[in-house]
Amino acid sequence: MKKMLSAALALAVALGLLAGCSGAPASSAASVSGAPAVSSSAAAGSAAPESTGTPAAERTAFRIASLKGPTTMGLVKLMDEADKGEARHDYEVTMYGAADEIAPQLIKGDIDVALVPCNLAGVLYNKTGGAVEVAAVNTLGVLYVVTTGDDITSVADLAGKTIYTTGKGTTPEYVLNYVLTQNGLTPGEDVTIEYMSEATEVLAAMQASSGYPVAMLPQPYVTTAQMQMEGLKVALDMTEEWDKVSPDSALVTGVVVARKEFVEQNEAAFNEFLEDYKASTEFVNANVDEAAALVAGYEIVPKEPIAQKALPECNITFISGADMKAKVSGYLKVLYDQNPEAVGGTLPDDAFYYGA
Repeated sequence: MKKMLSAALALAVALGLLAGCSGAPASSAASVSGAPAVSSSAAAGSAAPESTGTPAAERTAFRIASLKGPTTMGLVKLMDEADKGEARHDYEVTMYGAADEIAPQLIKGDIDVALVPCNLAGVLYNKTGGAVEVAAVNTLGVLYVVTTGDDITSVADLAGKTIYTTGKGTTPEYVLNYVLTQNGLTPGEDVTIEYMSEATEVLAAMQASSGYPVAMLPQPYVTTAQMQMEGLKVALDMTEEWDKVSPDSALVTGVVVARKEFVEQNEAAFNEFLEDYKASTEFVNANVDEAAALVAGYEIVPKEPIAQKALPECNITFISGADMKAKVSGYLKVLYDQNPEAVGGTLPDDAFYYGA
């Protein structure tokens, strides 16, 4: 039986469930090697990893954990190469349905690298006394306000509306409340917010509503909902709205973290992993059809057409160095100001940021 996490870690895990963003119940861990096969033609056209100008590192085994959803979508090209024996290191990727399956293993040293929610990275840093560090941002915001009407073109237009969403006491609530208040709207007074336990309940509530219902949902569930509800459209991109009110930070969903001991012992190989991962995200963004085949093949989403439509809206990226530090620290500061326990009680210091 897993050991219980501390209150701070448990809160961060709850906050971090957004990073899965599949809208489906959490699944058990699924090793990459057990994923359905996909066409080898999907691997064509990948950009080569950037050269560091130094000799190649010794081949290294990486135990990597990731969450089902956008957090893993940018990794699929590298997963495919690893399965085919074409990767320059031994990347063993295991995909999980919930962050609470990953956090204890990272703390115990059973995982070397993890793709986790940004705030959870801060909690893990505090929980382990600085034994983990963040190396890159891999996913920006995935939340969108959707409606069947045409009367919402700005946050101000949400005044007097009822918004259906998930995530009471978690990341969606913090993001929505922050964006609303920064636009002069008081949640619960100027805007009514009804929280549901699952995205499927949000869709059901919208379908049962009269008029033009409004909801806030994550990708790829937005795409799934659009296929089930005629006329449903994206009215507001919460990433863009966040940027308007907090230009010095960013709405950061997922990050790459690693055990500091592992990085120190394998720094050259770790840097090559980051190059390989960056190349994978670039491939996914530049080759949506091929990437969608991989995403569906690894069962990150149920069907390839959903992946094709959702991928461009999932804000998959690779940001490292000083830019990564600026975005992560700014985002964590916003969460800290609302609830310090959301980031582990204390804002991480400079040692938290690898390569920055």
